[in-house]
Amino acid sequence: MSDRTAAGMTVVIADDDPDILVLTTLAVKRAGLELLASAPDGTAALAAIREHRPDIALLDVSMPGLTGLEVTRAIRESEELAASTVFLLSAAVDQTAVDAGFAAGADAYMTKPFSPRTLAAQIVALIEAPAGVPGEPQAALPAGAPLPPPSAPLPRP
Repeated sequence: MSDRTAAGMTVVIADDDPDILVLTTLAVKRAGLELLASAPDGTAALAAIREHRPDIALLDVSMPGLTGLEVTRAIRESEELAASTVFLLSAAVDQTAVDAGFAAGADAYMTKPFSPRTLAAQIVALIEAPAGVPGEPQAALPAGAPLPPPSAPLPRP
């Protein structure tokens, strides 16, 4: 088990849907994370991530400006940001979309729709999972998937 916990960890969230921003904000607070910034598009998300250097970037895949995949690639290409955990959210449920998220460098991928409670639990489970290599997939979790206990490692794709 990892010795990492959500307490004191920071996050930047990005989604072009204001309702999803509200839900992700609720999830972040429920998980005990400190929300540093929220962004309505990928360009603003990358700027906020560069400015704040969060522990976690919670990104929608399909956004105006830069997509979540492009933001993820930029994070992984940056020496200062590469250690950040990237959690992608998407309405795309097909395996090709999930594979594209992990190929871009995401640590986790979750499909929409989701409940803030489920998202919060999955964020905490990802944080508490044994640390992997940044940019190597940790979990692909559909919104309705049962959660492993916090001490259990997440399934690898």
